Amino acid sequence: MTNLLPVRHDTAEVWLMPIFIAKAGYEADLQEALTVLQAESRQDPGCLEYTVFSDDQRPGTFVLFEGWTCREELTAHNEESHVKEFVKGAAPLLAVPFSVSPLTRLA
Repeated sequence: MTNLLPVRHDTAEVWLMPIFIAKAGYEADLQEALTVLQAESRQDPGCLEYTVFSDDQRPGTFVLFEGWTCREELTAHNEESHVKEFVKGAAPLLAVPFSVSPLTRLA
């Protein structure tokens, strides 16, 4: 017998912190791609925050701070063409695959 769990419809906000590290010589290209992604993603439904930062202590490292009203809106965002195009186009610019840390608000 299969153990069926109820489908979870999470309505809680979702916060993430992706980190991107550019290959040497591709820092400006990655920065430009992230700037375009930021502008387009801020228009997506459910976007609470979508801001890219450069790491002042690690040149070529960029941190994205993003928040979504719920998991469903994040999922929809990840299916948008501008996100898929960014992921495909950014891959050759990265020294390592980008990482994503989920964040939980403490208060």
